[in-house]
Amino acid sequence: MAAFTLSRRAALAAGAGLAAGLRPGLAPAQGAPIKVGELNSYSRMAAFSVPYRNAIQLAVDGINQAGGVMGGRPLEFVFRDDGSTPGDAVRVAEDLLTREGCAFLAGTFLSNVGLAVADFANQRKKLFLATEPLTDALTMGQGNRYTFRLRPSTYMQTRMVVEAARGKTAKRWAIVAPNYEYGQSAAANFKKLIGGTIPGAEIVAEQYPALGRVDAGATVGALAQARPDGIFNVLFGADLTAFVREGNTRGLFERRTVLSLLTGEPEYMIPLGDECPDGWIVTGYPWEQVEAPAHKAFVAAYRARFNDTPRKGSVLGYVTAQVVAALLNKAGTTETEALVDAFPGLRTDTIVGSVLMRGIDQQSTMGTWVGETVLRGRTGTMRNARYADGADFLFPEAEVRAARPGR
Repeated sequence: MAAFTLSRRAALAAGAGLAAGLRPGLAPAQGAPIKVGELNSYSRMAAFSVPYRNAIQLAVDGINQAGGVMGGRPLEFVFRDDGSTPGDAVRVAEDLLTREGCAFLAGTFLSNVGLAVADFANQRKKLFLATEPLTDALTMGQGNRYTFRLRPSTYMQTRMVVEAARGKTAKRWAIVAPNYEYGQSAAANFKKLIGGTIPGAEIVAEQYPALGRVDAGATVGALAQARPDGIFNVLFGADLTAFVREGNTRGLFERRTVLSLLTGEPEYMIPLGDECPDGWIVTGYPWEQVEAPAHKAFVAAYRARFNDTPRKGSVLGYVTAQVVAALLNKAGTTETEALVDAFPGLRTDTIVGSVLMRGIDQQSTMGTWVGETVLRGRTGTMRNARYADGADFLFPEAEVRAARPGR
């Protein structure tokens, strides 16, 4: 039995290494590990963050089995819950740096938490790779030398769905978004972008329920009363499920164009079950439809190890480890200023293709999938899905310079 267990682990690590684009046959990493402090909303946002953590562990095992980083040292992520509040997250970040001896920080989920850790990193002059928080402020108005972002921003994903709506005739639009930094940023971007895609578009209603406390009946009722032609939705998690259920009951989505950030991600699609709406234009992750060999190797390794299908968080976690390994290998040191200097222009071959860290705003070109929701059997998925390369949706450089003088 022991021999079988070791063989299976080796096979899984080999699969992870192939997905990471690593050369097989190298000696496993040895010596003192290079630690990365990873803090995230593992309790409050478990549907996303737990698959994210799983995939980081899978990728790290493959990287270490194939020789590690910086000439043979093992890579290690030290995981902590950030409490989903700015104050708790800053305390955890300090602990990761001082008590755990981590070289730098990565992670966070909620945008307000990400901004707090970015400010902390700037004060402490330590690198912070914000992997999940989407607020534009991280790389624009509140951007700093030490903070980089991996996932496509709010602006990028809003632009993706808005441009996918080109040719639609909806002129009267309603907005529903959670009342915190991410939702407010998404709404502002939508207002700025929709008129360029649909001339004459106007906003006729806006609803901003508290995060995690949506009154679905009141929200749906207010939107229906405005009689919009289209709805821009930014709700996610349990708020999204409640909103969709109430909207379906009241017929809110019938004969209306709906643009919705994140809804195509399995984390949020699975809880909808057979209540998945039809024809919403969304960003998401149709894992079963992606045919790239590296991605298929990742899916196979992930399913074998965790007995589950990957989520969007899984993709982000795996790419996080790939980018971190590439950064350490390029810098050749864990010294902060050298890492910060090495990050701009870093290009990493990942399971979603090549990802570049743009220097002017320290935003990566990682993209996501755009398509339409559809119910297949009793489970929602995406149709007409395509991978939208983030490089095509970045903020114009002139806007970055205006937001970040000196760039």
